[in-house]
Amino acid sequence: MPYIPRGARRLGRTRVTVPPLGLGCAPLGNLYRPLPEDRARQTVHAAFDTGARHFDTAPHYGLGLSEERLGRALAGRDRAAYTLSTKVGRRLRALAPGETVDGQGYTATPARARVWDLSRDGIRRTLAASLERLGVSAVDIVYLHDVEEHIPEVYGTGFAALAELRAEGVVGAIGFGLNRSDAAARYVADLDVDVVLCAGRWTLLDRGAFDDLLPVCARRGTSVVVGGVYNSGLLADPSPGAPYDYAPAPAPLVERARRLASVCAEFGVPLKAAALRFPFGHPAVAGVLAGAASPEEARENAELFTYDIPDALWHALTDRGLLDPDLPLPTADPGARP
Repeated sequence: MPYIPRGARRLGRTRVTVPPLGLGCAPLGNLYRPLPEDRARQTVHAAFDTGARHFDTAPHYGLGLSEERLGRALAGRDRAAYTLSTKVGRRLRALAPGETVDGQGYTATPARARVWDLSRDGIRRTLAASLERLGVSAVDIVYLHDVEEHIPEVYGTGFAALAELRAEGVVGAIGFGLNRSDAAARYVADLDVDVVLCAGRWTLLDRGAFDDLLPVCARRGTSVVVGGVYNSGLLADPSPGAPYDYAPAPAPLVERARRLASVCAEFGVPLKAAALRFPFGHPAVAGVLAGAASPEEARENAELFTYDIPDALWHALTDRGLLDPDLPLPTADPGARP
């Protein structure tokens, strides 16, 4: 069984470190389809055993179900042996009489509702509830989650509440978990951010973060954890109808993904392996997160991550116009600094 190689990286100026590969835990919350409890537990165990010991979750994922399952699966493990991150911004509450569950893509969830709450008290209550669901006394990283459209609340109370928790030693690192890299870049430029979880904007198909977020992170000493490296699935299976950013991919993007896969095949490299490795070309990137809905997928992620990828592949992708010539390219060792 492959083990994730050396190269745990420190987040910003904090003492928190992450391994190069971590497990994104949205699937544990029954994202799109139910996941049996035993499979959820086995998935976490497989990730832990292969060295992907950064586990990222959120109250949003299955209305707390992801946190609950992750906590049960990690129970009894040495807390110092893994890095744990969750998110705030959406507080969970019990359903009102007659109210129905709005799963927002998650199925068979607990009977709860989400409430946007970036107040100081709301953030502290949200984190306290997450700790209870996870069964731990502390997490390493807390992100403000999906707050691209909540700018006044972020500047007014949200980030200050996180900074206060960091100053008190309640959490080790704080930042933002966002899909829009331009919004993340603005927050990093203005605030004392340790880490950004950037989803889908620094991939083989999307260079957006390279143009706005990554330069300001490098300048400010802010680390980046990259999620969504498969762009919702297109880079995992580039076929017509494949999802891109949670919607059917446009035909030109499908064709580009197929061309990427074809060039990778010439070098004997799976497209998914290249997608996992690509973000490490930029020095601000500390790690990537890959979701898994089964122990087999978790083990596959580890195998793909340790794939031997020749430097010539990246140059071929550039020469054929599939990567822009100004993009930084990763090295052969994902555990080494670029």
